[in-house]
Amino acid sequence: MTNLFEKLRYKTAVFMYGRYGNDALTKFLLVLGLILMIISWFPRLGWVYFLAAAVLVWSLVRSFSRKIDRRRRELDCYLRFQKPIVNFFKLSRNKWRDRKTHVYFKCKKCKAVLRVPRGKGSIVVICTRCKDRIEKET
Repeated sequence: MTNLFEKLRYKTAVFMYGRYGNDALTKFLLVLGLILMIISWFPRLGWVYFLAAAVLVWSLVRSFSRKIDRRRRELDCYLRFQKPIVNFFKLSRNKWRDRKTHVYFKCKKCKAVLRVPRGKGSIVVICTRCKDRIEKET
């Protein structure tokens, strides 16, 4: 039985040679397509089914494409769009996690987010990005 799976794995690897494969955008499109497919089950939302099918087909086209440079550019655009959103939620999570022990604030010069311990009184903080000195009450 393992010989059959080894042959199948080899044939899949040969087929995918020179093709783009999966990346973060492809995975996002697959999840989005599945969510839209579930939404299309609700009454009066049958048109969403076609949108879901188009998204799923596009994710497959991306995976099997040989135009690697185009897929990289699409991925770069997606990551530029995704990064600020992910960073916002990470910062929010960290602020909530550290709410009893640390204070977060922004540098007025470069807008970097700085974290200082809570309850230390008046302290001087040096921004790690622009080296500006900031006096802050914790």
